[in-house]
Order: sequence, then structure tokens, then C-alpha cells
Amino acid sequence: MKVGLIRCLQTEDMCPASTDFAVMRNKKCAFEGVEGEIEVIGVTTCGGCPGKKAVTRAQEMVKRGADTIVLASCITRGNPIGFKCPHAEQIKEAIEKKLGESIKIIDFTH
Repeated sequence: MKVGLIRCLQTEDMCPASTDFAVMRNKKCAFEGVEGEIEVIGVTTCGGCPGKKAVTRAQEMVKRGADTIVLASCITRGNPIGFKCPHAEQIKEAIEKKLGESIKIIDFTH
């Protein structure tokens, strides 16, 4: 699996994504049951509210080899501050529409 990770710009300064990397490395949470190696192709943010840049950033990571786009839990579950992105579902739908069914979307990390 070749992963492009998109995280929330608003939580970037309080979270270094270390838990995201740990669950990938240890194949826990959203990555449980993944066969083979997990390679991180890139990590970027949504670009800030309302997250419109997430679509083109996901597309760029696919161009660089990602076969899976992961929305970090800061976007979809509100980790670490308990406030999920109010645009999370719209961001996910826009990425799915742009990339098509050939690219897997995982909507959380931990």
C-alpha cells in the first residue's frame, strides 16, 4: 500500500502525526489487516478551511505513486482536540469524485 496522508491544517501545530505513522507502521486501527508493506508517499494538509485544496493535493500524491489516500483522524474524528472538521464528508466525497474508484480512500487513521 502506498499512502498519501492528508491532515488538518488547524491541528498541524499541535500534532506531529506521530500516532498516524505509528498505526501505519504497526498495522493497527485503520491499517489492521493490511498485507504487505505500507509506504508513505507524502503528507500534506487540507490547505485550511474549507479544505478545497485537499482534492488537488490528493491528486498530486496519486501522480507520485499513492494508491491510497488517507484522511487523518484530526479531520474525520477530531483527534487530538475533539473537534472534527465540519467539511470532512464533503472533502472525502470530492476526493472520491476526482480520483475515481481505482484509488482507495481511508477516512481515519486512529
